[in-house]
Amino acid sequence: MGKKIIGLTGTYCAGKNHVAGLLEQRGLPVLDVDRLGHQAIAEEQEAIVARFGAGILGPGGEVDRRRLGARVFGKPEELAALEALVHPAANRLTLRWLEAQGDRPCVINAALLHRSSVFERLDAVILVRAPLLTRLLRARKRDNLSWPAIIRRFRSQRGFFSRYSDKSPGKIADIYVVDNRGYSVFASRPLTNALERRIDEILAKEGIR
Repeated sequence: MGKKIIGLTGTYCAGKNHVAGLLEQRGLPVLDVDRLGHQAIAEEQEAIVARFGAGILGPGGEVDRRRLGARVFGKPEELAALEALVHPAANRLTLRWLEAQGDRPCVINAALLHRSSVFERLDAVILVRAPLLTRLLRARKRDNLSWPAIIRRFRSQRGFFSRYSDKSPGKIADIYVVDNRGYSVFASRPLTNALERRIDEILAKEGIR
């Protein structure tokens, strides 16, 4: 049996990066594939600029991810063209990172986990969710987007959880849903105890703790 690999994902502003931090606190190495994508964009900058034009470059001559995102958002053909350039590079970097971890159990944290080259190798998938209002407020505070822009992002993820259903064809990984609702109006502090207990429960089931 190979090493244990856990996938971590969630909808926009559900708080998966907070869960990633809890897993790191428990000694698990976590790869942030979304940040890895930044490195992949840098590696493929020449090809990306050739495809999308110099208008996506920032003042320093590097790809401005906000400009690039605006260029492809809501345009399936443009997004597919970008992904065709970036995803292979990100997958190579992911495999390189996994190899560097040796036999240690590890975590792949990715918004588009189902598109990762290691998806079929996952032993478990942790799906992070949060109430709609909580996600809306987090998005507004974190990204400072307009409400219409936030709603568009939410709509772009319709059908997200169906990709990780227990009934999905060929499902081989254990599926765990984690509720990261953060603060409650009835509590004076973050609802972290239940979340941490849930994380410990999942790791125990997977034989990691």
